[in-house]
Amino acid sequence: MRVLLTGNMGYVGSTLVRFLHRHLPGAELIGYDSGLFGHCLTGCADLPEHLLNKQVFADTRDLGAELLNGVDAVVHLAAVSNDPMGNRFEQVTEDINQSASVRLAIMAAAAGVKNFVFASSCSMYGYAEGGARKETDPTNPLTAYARSKIGTENILRQADLGSMTMTSLRFATACGASDRLRLDLVLNDFVAGAMSGGRIDVLSDGTPWRPLIDVEDMSRAIHWAITRPEAQGGRFLAVNVGRDEGNYQVKDLAQAVARAVPGTQVSINESAPPDKRSYKVDFALFKSIAPQAIPQLSLDESIGRLVKLMTDMRFADRDFRNSGFMRLKTLEAHMAAGRLDPALRWQGSNPVMGA
Repeated sequence: MRVLLTGNMGYVGSTLVRFLHRHLPGAELIGYDSGLFGHCLTGCADLPEHLLNKQVFADTRDLGAELLNGVDAVVHLAAVSNDPMGNRFEQVTEDINQSASVRLAIMAAAAGVKNFVFASSCSMYGYAEGGARKETDPTNPLTAYARSKIGTENILRQADLGSMTMTSLRFATACGASDRLRLDLVLNDFVAGAMSGGRIDVLSDGTPWRPLIDVEDMSRAIHWAITRPEAQGGRFLAVNVGRDEGNYQVKDLAQAVARAVPGTQVSINESAPPDKRSYKVDFALFKSIAPQAIPQLSLDESIGRLVKLMTDMRFADRDFRNSGFMRLKTLEAHMAAGRLDPALRWQGSNPVMGA
């Protein structure tokens, strides 16, 4: 089996590579990444990429059809991956997250790829009052990132993808330890605050709802989707990925971290204006069609893994929100050094390709 992984050198991809190496023995794994965050390693003794059969360094907007020859499954993670980056690079977000994603899926179908897995997001539900959102409920994307995800889904749902099975995994908010840790995620941010200064600053009033999923459980869902038969959900499937117990209010996440890191103080900005990003999500469909892939890590386990990783890293940066652990800050550093242009393309020589 040959699997192409785009965006494999990111926060999720680094965990996914190790997961697939363990659970798809004998599979040929090909990584494809522009390398923007390749240097952002945290706490690992070896590069995750050494487990791949081949690593290609290039921009997903430039991916050629020849790379899809003989590929059985594509896992498409490559994206401008959060709201702050999407807000700063709105047109680039559409170009990479939507236009390039649609192009890749259509090329994959033409090349005879059997399964295409798209990393989508529950953030497309935006501000959702009332009950937990199901896949059949209206979406309300509030950011460029969220609009790009539902936009890609809507286009591909109507596209002629031949016999290719398409799975759009609408992931809950990512969290947990990774070889390339991000701290611009709510739970990771709280653990970083507790570990570095014994304090968690909740910037909202603490009431917004967020569904969470650990990066290892994201990998578990992707592993299932790589070989999903059409009978499990249809040829095109958009499904919420998480578990019902994983819906939390932000204030409850802060208190859970405080319990895990004794002495931590929690400060909640009760006078903050309402956070428009608040939604509970219904994960019943995923549980029914993929019971073997439902999330296994509890909130406390995800927090424990983060605490261990940061302890091993001797993490102590109280100003982490202005550090390279925030993906937007990394991009800004590349641009300030003249390495990256405003379209998020490397300046200078052409991308290097190789094993």
